[in-house]
Amino acid sequence: MNSDSESLQHQCLDWLLTDDVKNNEQSVCEENDGVENLLKEATASKSSEPKLGETPQAFQLGEIPTVQDRFQAVLKRRLQIQVQDHPPLFPWETQLIDYPDFVDEPSMTLVPTWGWMVQQSKLNLPRPLPEKVFRQLLEQCQALVTSSVPLGAKLVQVVENFFPNESQALNDIAGLVLRSTYRSVNTLETIPNIQSDYSNLQPRQQMALSLLAAKQLLENLTLPLSATSPVVERQWLTSVGNLNIRVEYQSVGITKLLVQAELPVKGTLTLRGSGTLAMATSSTSGYLSVELGCEQLNPTYTLEVEFPEIDQQPLLFVISPTI
Repeated sequence: MNSDSESLQHQCLDWLLTDDVKNNEQSVCEENDGVENLLKEATASKSSEPKLGETPQAFQLGEIPTVQDRFQAVLKRRLQIQVQDHPPLFPWETQLIDYPDFVDEPSMTLVPTWGWMVQQSKLNLPRPLPEKVFRQLLEQCQALVTSSVPLGAKLVQVVENFFPNESQALNDIAGLVLRSTYRSVNTLETIPNIQSDYSNLQPRQQMALSLLAAKQLLENLTLPLSATSPVVERQWLTSVGNLNIRVEYQSVGITKLLVQAELPVKGTLTLRGSGTLAMATSSTSGYLSVELGCEQLNPTYTLEVEFPEIDQQPLLFVISPTI
């Protein structure tokens, strides 16, 4: 037998008969024996020299392709066994992970796509509003928060675009919302037990829920100061954490309006009043403050809080001192 052929044969068989396929050892060995016998016969037929007085052995051309086919079959089986015992991993994996066949639809909407939206979880509502409705309500509240019209009329103006030609019904329900909490409002008590499906509510129920949300949003966005309460605090929940605001009117020494905020991310505070402006920007999360000196308080001040990471539109608060 040719030594090179014999060495190659043993290397291949040694590789095929490793310890991690012991369970398949018998079947693989049987296949290998067949290959070995074919290799021996083919190699012996090809390389052996006939001895003196012996009849030369005939060499069949079909034997070599047979050996190759058989050997390839053994290799293929060996690779299949190895892949089954040691499945390949993705580059980011360190171990086998079972991935779900699909993702549930509700889990994809747990994180709002609009940064200011998370504040809805802090509102006292019998049913959550759809994100689109809540966003439009908040935008309308932002546009009207500095308006001097009475709160009832302001509520109607916030939601009237949702319910055209329903001004009388809106006014009636707005009066109920102003006088009572939602638990004592008959219209809200009749809301059916459904899972946050705003579209299935009756029109008057949608009106009541929208007006109630608008009232609480306007309250959240208004920071009233008085002689008995010269300090007011607010918290607004965002998709990146809590925004904490503290507004104080200081009359000892230099009279000034001081705003201190704890930001969850980098942001900007802008305090405006009667043609004056104070701005401060932070490149990291943490505390930030702005102040305006004032010999006499203005009727209203506005405070803009901007977080570029969550929205290009700033959140607008109104400071209304009555000192």
